[in-house]
Parts: sequence; C-alpha cells; structure tokens
Amino acid sequence: MKKLMVLHLVTWIWICGVAHSTRPASVNIGAVFAFNSVIGRVAKEAMEMAVSDVNGDPTVLKGTKLNLIMKDAMCNAFLGSIGAFQLLEKGVAAIIGPQSSAVAHTVSQIADALQVPLVSYAATDPTLSSLQFPFFIRSTQSDLAQMTAMADLIDFNGWKEVIVVFLDDDYGRNGISALSDELEKRRLKISYKLPLSIKFDLDEITNLLNQSKLFGPRVYVVHVNPDPRLRIFSVAHKLQMIAKDYVWLVTDCLSATLGSLSPVNQTSFGVLQGVVGLRQHILDSRKKRAFVSRWTKRQRDGLTNASLNSYGFSAYDTVWAIALSIDKFIKVNNFTFMLLDKYKLSHTEGIGVQLDKLKIFTGGSDLVKILLQSNFTGVSGQVRFNSDRNIVSGGYDIINVNQLGITRVGFWSNYTGFSVVPPETLKKGEHSRFSKDQKLDNITWPGGKTDRPRGWVIADNTKPLRIGVPKRASFVEFVTEVPNSHEIQGYCIDVFKKALEFIPYEVPFVFKPFGNGKANPNYDELVKMVADNVYDAVVGDIAIVTNRTRIVDFSQPFASSSLVIVAPINKAGSNAWVFLKPFTADMWCATAASFLVIGLVIWILEHRVNNDFRGPPKKQIVTMLMFSLSTLFKKNQEDTISSLSKMVMIVWLFLLMVITASYTASLTSILTVEQLSSPITGIESLIASNWPIGYQVGSFAYSYLADNLYVSKSRLIPLGSPEEYALALQKGPSGGGVAAIVDEIPYVELFLSKETDFGIIGQPFAKNSWGFAFQRESPFAFDMSTAILKLSENGDLHMIHEKWFCKMGCPEERTSNSKPDQLHLVSFWGLYLSCGVVSLAAFFLYLLQMIRQYARFKQKQKDIASSSSEQPSGSHCSQVVVNFFNFIDKKEEAIKKMFTPSDNHHDPN
Repeated sequence: MKKLMVLHLVTWIWICGVAHSTRPASVNIGAVFAFNSVIGRVAKEAMEMAVSDVNGDPTVLKGTKLNLIMKDAMCNAFLGSIGAFQLLEKGVAAIIGPQSSAVAHTVSQIADALQVPLVSYAATDPTLSSLQFPFFIRSTQSDLAQMTAMADLIDFNGWKEVIVVFLDDDYGRNGISALSDELEKRRLKISYKLPLSIKFDLDEITNLLNQSKLFGPRVYVVHVNPDPRLRIFSVAHKLQMIAKDYVWLVTDCLSATLGSLSPVNQTSFGVLQGVVGLRQHILDSRKKRAFVSRWTKRQRDGLTNASLNSYGFSAYDTVWAIALSIDKFIKVNNFTFMLLDKYKLSHTEGIGVQLDKLKIFTGGSDLVKILLQSNFTGVSGQVRFNSDRNIVSGGYDIINVNQLGITRVGFWSNYTGFSVVPPETLKKGEHSRFSKDQKLDNITWPGGKTDRPRGWVIADNTKPLRIGVPKRASFVEFVTEVPNSHEIQGYCIDVFKKALEFIPYEVPFVFKPFGNGKANPNYDELVKMVADNVYDAVVGDIAIVTNRTRIVDFSQPFASSSLVIVAPINKAGSNAWVFLKPFTADMWCATAASFLVIGLVIWILEHRVNNDFRGPPKKQIVTMLMFSLSTLFKKNQEDTISSLSKMVMIVWLFLLMVITASYTASLTSILTVEQLSSPITGIESLIASNWPIGYQVGSFAYSYLADNLYVSKSRLIPLGSPEEYALALQKGPSGGGVAAIVDEIPYVELFLSKETDFGIIGQPFAKNSWGFAFQRESPFAFDMSTAILKLSENGDLHMIHEKWFCKMGCPEERTSNSKPDQLHLVSFWGLYLSCGVVSLAAFFLYLLQMIRQYARFKQKQKDIASSSSEQPSGSHCSQVVVNFFNFIDKKEEAIKKMFTPSDNHHDPN
C-alpha cells in the first residue's frame, strides 16, 4: 500500500513537471502600425525578417514558433484601437507598435487594461513613459533625448530664440514641450510656435511661414512626421526662406524622409540646401553591416522597395527583444489568459470584435519585467532599457544637406556632447557635454555660406526699427528734435550712429520723438513704452536704474551718470602763513618736539667723546639745538663719533626725508589748487546743512535725495535749464538761490563747458551710467554693447565727448576738492614711534654703560683706600648723584686713565 502511494506521488510530480515545462507549439505576437507610410514600410519588412530569423534559429525559442499578426492602423487612433482589439482577441503575448504617438496613447490604455506589453519602435512622445502606461516600452529613443540634443545644438551655435513648426497632435505638442523645457534650462526660449494640422496643405504652410517673416528670429525647428513630398521646405524655398540669415533645424523625421527617397526623387534635395538635422546614431558593428547587406540584396532581388532607416533597425531588434523575453518567460510560466467579470462586455457587432471574449494576460506583468531586463547586442547597438522604460540613448548623428548630398558633420550624446568622432570611442570622463571642447565639422548653411548665421534679424526695409528719443527742452545738446526740420541730433545720437558702423549688418531704423519740446519728458514712461512694444528701443540719456532694468534690457553704458555737487569757485587769495597749512597743529608740535629730543639725545651720546659737544654751557645749548635743525639743509659741522649716535641719526634722517617730501608735496598742492567759496565739502556736509539744494527737473537726483538720503523735499529746488542753474548759484542761499546743485555728471559737464565760475565739489556718488534701452532679450542689445565697447577702445567715444562738452575746455580741468587735505600726525605716527624707540634705546644703553663704569670706578676707590688704611668717607644720596653726573661729564680719555694700574688715587669730587 505504501509503495502504491509513493508511485502515485511520483506519477503526479512527473505529470505536473511535464505540464509546467512543456513549451507551446507557437506564440502569437501582434503589430499595429501604418503599412503605407515611410516608417511603416521599413518596419514591416524588418519585422518579417526578424521573425524569420528567430524561427530559423533553434537556440532561441527551442521549437516554439513565433507568429506575427499585423494590423494596419493607417495613422488613425480609431482604426488602431480596432486593430489592437483584433490582435488581443487572438491571444497575443505582446503588441509591437504603434509608430504614431497619438495612436499609441489610445492603444496603450487598451494594452494596460488587458495587461499585454506594448513595445513601440517609433512612438517618441515623452509622455508615453509616464506611470499612466506601465505596460508601454519604447525600443527607440524618446523625444526627451532628441530635444536635449536639439537644445544643445541651438545653444552650441549661440542662438537665443527659435521658431518651431510642429504637428498639433500628441507627438508634436509633447515633443515641443520637451524642447521648451530644455531650452529654458539654458536660458533660451521658443519665441513663436507655428502649429500645423494633421493633414496640412501647402496653403496652410504658406500662411504660417509668411506670418513668421514678421518675427525677429530666423532659426526654425521643424518637428513633423516624415514627409516624402518635403512640403514645408518646398514652400520655404519658394518664399526665399532657405536663404542667407535663415537656419533650419529638423528632428530625425528628416533622416527618415531622406532615406525613403528614391534616386529619382533625390533631385528635390535642392530645397533642403543648408538644412541641419538629427539622425539616431547606430553603432557600426558586424551585425549592422550584415543586416544592411541582406537588406541591399533584397532590394536588388526586388523583394522590397523600402529604403532602410533607423526605425527599421529598431523594429528588427524589437522582435528579437520580445522573442528572447518569451523564451525566458516560458521557462517559468505558462501563457494563460483569463476573463474577469469587470471586463465582461456585451457582444459588439459590426467591427468583427467580440469584446466579451477579450481576456487578460495573467503573465503580462512578468513578461514586462523580463523585457525591461533585456541586454543584448542587436543590429541597432546595445539593447537595454532604463528606469523610464525607454531604450538607453545611443546619441544622434548631426547631418547637413549640402551640394554633396547628406553629410555627417558630427555626433552628439548625452555624455560627450558634440564631437567629430563617434561617442562610443570617447571615454565618459574625458569628454563632457558641458566642457568647452565641443566641436563639429564645417556646416553649409542656407545660402551656401559656412559662416554661422546670426539667427535673427532686428528689422528690414519694410519694418524698420522703431527708436524712441526724448524731445528735451533743456540740455538739448544730448538729444532733441531740431525745430522746423524734424532732425534728431545730439551727443547720444552721435554715439548711437557711430556704434551702428561697428555692427556687421544693416539696421534700418526710424526715430520717434517723445515729448512736446516745452518740458523734459518723463523718462520712466518712455522706457515703459519699450516694454509695451510701442518702441523697439530708446536712444538718449537714459539712466540705468533698478526699476527700469526690471522691464527692459540695457546696452553697455556709454557715459557715467553718477551724481555730483556743483558750487561756485574762485582762485585762492594770497596768504602770508600758507606755509603752515601742510601740517596740522599736532603735526607741527610733534615735529618740533622731535627736533628737541633728537638734539638732546645726540648731545648726551656725544658729550664725553666728541669735543664739538663740549665747552661752556651756552655753547653746548646752541650746539644741541642747531645740530638737529641743521640736518634739514646741509651736512652738520659736528660729526658724530659714538656708534649709538650714528644709529639714532640713521633713523632720524629717514624720518626727516619722509616728512620733508610730504611737506613739499602738500605745499605745492595748496599753492596751485583752486579753493571753493562754498563751505560745503561733500554730500555729507550738504545734507547736514539746512541750505536749499537745486536739482534738474526729470532727473533721478530728486528721488535719490528724497528717498535714499532722506533730504527734506522742502529743501529741493527744481531747476529747468543751465541758465536757471547759473542764476540760482550766483544768488546763493541767502539771496533766494541755492547753495549747491546735485545733478548727473554729463549734464554738469555740459553746464561747466559754458560756465567758468563754478566747479564740482567732492567725489561722485550714487554711481550710475547711461545706456540705450531695448526690449527684453533683444539680441540687438548684445551687438550694440559690443559696438560701444569698440567705440571706447578706439577712442571714438572720447572724441564724441570732446566735441560736445569741451568747447571751452574740459570741465574736469576745473574740478576741485573743497579743501586740500592737510598732513595729520596719524599718518606718520609709526615713523615718530620708531625714531623715539631707537633714541630711548640708545639713551638707556648709554646710561647702563655709564652706571657700570661708575660702579667700577667707585670699587677701585675702595680698593685703593683699603690698601692705604684710609677709610672712605660716607656720602648722602644727593652727593652720589652729584658725583655720578660729575663722573659722566668727564671726557672718555680721562675716565680710561683712571682705570690704568699706574694711576694715582684721586677723588673725582
């Protein structure tokens, strides 16, 4: 009985194992795509070749036959859905396609509902990789990678704005959205979008392109389906838009289109001259070359008339990826389908689909996981998928259509950026897409030129640049309209016109005066009209201030407009005591004290060893005083002998040299500088006073003084003309005028070029500049800035300045400080300290030396007294001091004799 149970158990295990390991005789997979399309014709042939190769290789499915069932979607979401239902009704393990992103959105929802993997070789819409479609796998590169390459190409060439032409469907909109995101990361933008309907015609294209001619950008990015008729480029060529100054960039739809053209139709390349496009990079390998050879042979044998493109490689590898995944799947799973109640539907007639019989593929999730783990080398390169269920990008070729045909000018990958060698030959760490060594071969642009197009036009003869200019009532030398002639002239106009000579293209423009000419216009309103697109630019004395930079772009500054203070000036009167002004009182006291101290120290150090410093007291006092003073003018009559004296003299002479040079320079400045009649020394003293301050009507000086420096508005007096300036300054604060005027430097310079009785006080403050205002992100602003820099470098800007502001001598020649700076002790205390320290050190060393000698002398006296039995007499402290001074008053030779053995005892007292 026990043996019988074991036999039954073994039999049951064997039956289950056989049932589990039994391979199905065949597995169905489906394909939904547009048969009669550029991509569909190639894909159909490639998939059929792949199925044949899989079934012909016994090591792949090991006896299981792979059946491919194809349905024509005709690029229609409704027909694609019907085709998907028909395939699912036949129990397919996976669906290949669709090639259209719009159809893929619909079919993906059907595939997700029945848990059947959907693998597309051509649907590039990035949104298909969202979590909404967990069963969608992309075996071609996503538009996210392609638009990254396109954005890099735009940035590499230095273009800031582009116009996009795209199909207004899921494929076009979402692709352009990805491009917009990538451009924004690089601070670039899409200026205008030209959407095309799905079945666009020549009239629609013509209307859109004609409208785009009115825009400034000339860089076009085309993102449409492959079009063998090349309708967009035919119309553009007819409208003379495939010409100089234009740029046409095309996504990989161009390479697919060009690959589909027969040799007869390739004569249409003329409408594509200068076009640059992207083409999916296919790694050159033995498998690829063998596949291309087989394809070419089939073409020669008449078995196919489709030309191979990158989508053909992807379609072939897609079949192989599914076949290899099915092989792994059936080793651990069975193909089972089950019908769930929530998907039971009533029978639908008329479309040949019984929806109530559709079943869920129970192993669909497992098959998706196996597919995403694919890792093999196919004809398109390495087949691997990333976390977004997209094939790992292999990069793109950059192609250029020129007279020689289609030329590859470089490569792009997400790791290496642009290069002239294939990305797989570069190591990731050695060449980054963010490095400066990006490179492409020469490109032939529309018009046959190899020079990189500017990519935009600011204006043309039919639409000249609208330039607003302020019609000033005062200081008209800067910019204004000449009465009765409508001519615009002035310093700012001359700068603008001269700068145009350095711009390498013609800029048609027309001046638009702003203001009534009776009062200066409001400059904030003028700048706002640029932001409101009333004017394209504003040329004039426009101060670059914060609130304006928020709404417009400014050129490189061409003039400083910092604020300065203007006040009356007169020549300094003669002064008998002017020679005392270079030094402050404390400086004079310190210097006088230094002379006395140095004289005393040198006398002490030299008195014992130098006969020039000995004699009657009156003579010694005169010698002490005259010694230090005479060092100012000539060599001293008295030479120093002591080493300590020489050390002190070295430091003293250095101090004296610095003081003398500084005094001479300061006195020279005082004797030549102009003195201001106003007690104002700068903006601080002007604010601290209660005097009225003048300002120009319309200048930002008013808001700066009132809002930033908190000057009472009642003190601010508006002045409208240079004549009012002069009159107010002449009257002064006591006569109903102003103490000073605060205005921008250019206006002040113009005022001072005609008035010689006034000058600038102190230093400029509220640093600012003038520039020309342009609409935000206007490329013309950059070129104008470059031209202004060239004007500054070659001296033209200075010459224009002299022409307008130096008719009576340049005003900076009459600019002066309010009071020449005196020399303060704080600037020299280090020198005085050093000299004092050295003098005291020498004195103390000398004193120690004297004390030592005196002690030896007294000891010798004691020794002599003890040997002669004489007792030394006691002495008081005062007597000791007197004896010490008497001792050091003796000459050095006398002291030395006291210490010789032959000396007789004697008391220095």
